[in-house]
Amino acid sequence: MSATRVLVVGGKAGIVRKAAALGLDVVHVQKPSAFDPDVVEHCSQLLLVDYQDVPTVTALVRALHEQRPFTRVFTQTEAAQAVVGHLTDTLGLPGNSERTTRLLHDKPALRALLNDRGIGPVAAVVRPTRDELRDFVKTAGAAVLKPTMGSGSLGVRRIASVDEVDEAWAWREAFGLEDFMAEEWLVGEELSVETFSRAGAHTVVAVTGKETGHGVVELGHVVPARLDDGELSAVASTVEALLEAVGLVDGPAHTELILTAAGPRVVESHSRRGGDRINDLVRLVHGIDLEEATYRLALEGDALPQPGEPEGAAAIRFLVAAPGTVTSVTGTAQAEAADGVVQVDVQVEPGDTVHELRWSEDRCGYVVVHAADTEAAVRRAAEAAAGIVIATEPAVIDGQVATLGTLLGEVDEVLDPFAARVTDPSAAPPR
Repeated sequence: MSATRVLVVGGKAGIVRKAAALGLDVVHVQKPSAFDPDVVEHCSQLLLVDYQDVPTVTALVRALHEQRPFTRVFTQTEAAQAVVGHLTDTLGLPGNSERTTRLLHDKPALRALLNDRGIGPVAAVVRPTRDELRDFVKTAGAAVLKPTMGSGSLGVRRIASVDEVDEAWAWREAFGLEDFMAEEWLVGEELSVETFSRAGAHTVVAVTGKETGHGVVELGHVVPARLDDGELSAVASTVEALLEAVGLVDGPAHTELILTAAGPRVVESHSRRGGDRINDLVRLVHGIDLEEATYRLALEGDALPQPGEPEGAAAIRFLVAAPGTVTSVTGTAQAEAADGVVQVDVQVEPGDTVHELRWSEDRCGYVVVHAADTEAAVRRAAEAAAGIVIATEPAVIDGQVATLGTLLGEVDEVLDPFAARVTDPSAAPPR
């Protein structure tokens, strides 16, 4: 009997390997710029094509499906979520629809839906003028300016008071941020909720605590977050209401929220497992691999193993350094030998350039720790990370000002792969 055939769009070789390890016949679509030769042994067919070129990838996938049908279309990559929703609808397969994946990708649309349903209302304004932004900040007290699409804190900036509006506006223009919105600044503990759904039934697998310091880029995560029973219930109810509202039916979701004095308020949500190695933290504590569970949706039986009792807590702390040229990296061996450390990954070396912390891609590595409880995990991860010293010296970091376009170009992504279709007057509106 032939193996169950699935399409996997994007993702690194290690993620594709998990599908092959389940006995699935994997057809893999990857951008040429992201090709890793290690993926070849894990798939029966490989298409090197820009999967954000929606007409091209749709035509190719439809032809392959007619030749030998796929059971499911999967992605574990943010940039491919809406495309996979579109392919799922096009092929008539089970899974999350284009409507659902695009709602989660489109921040103004998601905010409007949540506010309309009364799910943790948050004041927002879309594409305001400078005067409208000033009025909004004056009323809200503080705000966050961000792109209407995207992830990884890309293009996100806090406006602490009305006095900062002109500076933020000038930054927005220089950064090339044209499609943007502002929301009231939410005060409280920042969390993410890792869920898994099957046929519309939602399970909260874990709640992750976060640390951003005084900025917007995440510097650390811990599983489980410090919550009492009442807070956990409120958070779970809010996330389940969101998933119902957007129509998510299958697979993992990663929902970020702030636990404010007025209750949980959603920041954003994604139809994928959390990034930043959160899947590793969940696996260490709960024994569940959400990436593997995703592929199990193509097989018979329960895709999500029943978790046992949590085993302690796990935390990740990201490495940062002063902008400039790296001159030395020390303390790595000591960090690896520290109590509870599971993994150390330093992603820079002498001669590399460190940028100011503009988004997640500017961090320099991480330390993962497993400990007896949340407090110990957070402490040990911070201590181990602090022992790794990435020394830099000031340098002229190219003559160009970083813009949204240049940063996206570095990772070969666009925020809206459907932009051409949406702006075409003959194109049908999103469903």
